[in-house]
Amino acid sequence: MPDDRPTAKQQRYLRALAEQTGTSFTPPATKTEASREIDRLRKLTTSPRHEQRHDRRAVSQTPRGDAATPQPDEIVGYGSNATWR
Repeated sequence: MPDDRPTAKQQRYLRALAEQTGTSFTPPATKTEASREIDRLRKLTTSPRHEQRHDRRAVSQTPRGDAATPQPDEIVGYGSNATWR
């Protein structure tokens, strides 16, 4: 069975196109899906450079961690007796 996963080159190109156009994409599972996604992104207009810089800065300044994790001051109790405040 031949390896049908997208190539590293396709994946790099997809990331570059997504950044240039200011869009996101679902990582493709096959080479064919990667080609279709590349075609789709190539048809989009490129975002202005200042927007690209702004997006890059906003993503890099996003705090790490899981935003959905309850904070200590949001819950009372322990285990099955824990409840929201």
